[in-house]
Amino acid sequence: MLRLLATIRKEWLLLMRDRTGLTLLFAMPVVLITVMALIEDAPFRDYQELKFDILTVDNDHGRLGKYIREGLGESGQFRVIDSLNGSAVTEEQARSLVNEGHYQICIIIPQGSTGAIVSNANKIVNDISRRMGMPDVLPVSTRKDSLHVTVYFDPASKKAFKSAIHQALDNFLTQVETDMLLERIKKQLKRKDVAENDSMNIQLKAVGLKEQLTGPSQELDVISNSVQHNVPAWSIFAMFFIVIPIAGNMIREREDGSMLRMKLIPGSYLAILAGKMFFFVAVCVIQFYLMMQVGIYLLPLLGLPQLSLGQSYMAALIVAIGIGLAATSYGILVGTVFKTPNQALNFGAISIVILSAIGGIWIPLEIMPSHMKLIGHLSPLSWGLDAINDIYLRNVGVSHIWGDVGKLVVFAIVLLCTAAAIEKRRLS
Repeated sequence: MLRLLATIRKEWLLLMRDRTGLTLLFAMPVVLITVMALIEDAPFRDYQELKFDILTVDNDHGRLGKYIREGLGESGQFRVIDSLNGSAVTEEQARSLVNEGHYQICIIIPQGSTGAIVSNANKIVNDISRRMGMPDVLPVSTRKDSLHVTVYFDPASKKAFKSAIHQALDNFLTQVETDMLLERIKKQLKRKDVAENDSMNIQLKAVGLKEQLTGPSQELDVISNSVQHNVPAWSIFAMFFIVIPIAGNMIREREDGSMLRMKLIPGSYLAILAGKMFFFVAVCVIQFYLMMQVGIYLLPLLGLPQLSLGQSYMAALIVAIGIGLAATSYGILVGTVFKTPNQALNFGAISIVILSAIGGIWIPLEIMPSHMKLIGHLSPLSWGLDAINDIYLRNVGVSHIWGDVGKLVVFAIVLLCTAAAIEKRRLS
């Protein structure tokens, strides 16, 4: 017990004497989280929050072009541009501007496209009429070749972005063709069975699409913003950087003889390790909650979304302690293995950067290649981030986080036992 209390008191005195180091221990993570959330806000933002300029060349001047322009404009994602400097955009001009990267998208609506849609709708209605015993009354074009709405993309556009635009335009084309077909069907039916003053309402969409929540959270797509990823992720990164002061202190203790004096106190060396663990885990937990306050109060003042904390505060505390145990044990192992501060600090800093990079701290694991996902799930930082995301995004409770917390605790025990074995062998 004396070793435990003496170790805690010693670490407290060392930390309080180094006021600059103490300030950096808490101030630098705040700066890191704020900067990373700001610079990664755009990549994490939904396409619904962005607006894209679309050059539109309407060679048809019919209902199709009008429907596409209105649909794109009403979606809120696009600014439809059909003239530049007071003149209508030509196809050659639009293609050149997109190829040079001045615009990302250009849509060319061919001449006669509305007529082709009308002709196709008339053909379908005439076929229905014949089957009902009614004469063909609607004109049909004899044109054989098919028309296409042409889309040009900036060569630097991403594949996912192109797919989204293709899907939106395909929906517009389907909708306008459906509307024209229904109009002609209603007119034809009125001629045969329905009174002229009778209002017909034909609706094709009997089943709609509705997004629903999987849990008690009141927000959709909470995960798709920079704050929700960066605050927990970089908080874990900062907690693991506790390896620097721990390893540095342990090496200095061996060099100045204070570690020897600690070992002269009756008891087990594990009590010294437990004292270090208790003190620095407490520091890590304080770091964690300070970073959460940054996400709740500071980042919204900078125009970013507010951090959502989920509904289980006890689960978050347990995870924070688990991460602190893993980070502290890693620092103790580094301080035990290496003999000089330069060795320990260089290895500790670089290894934490590597573990954070593969563990989903810099970018989410779900967008990494499959082989990197497999490697990433071996990082203790990934276990901590998965547990925090479960709490903050999926609103799970204590009963759902024991798998990741268990891995963090086992990781800490293995490293502590390894450090104790190395220290015992060194003494012998």
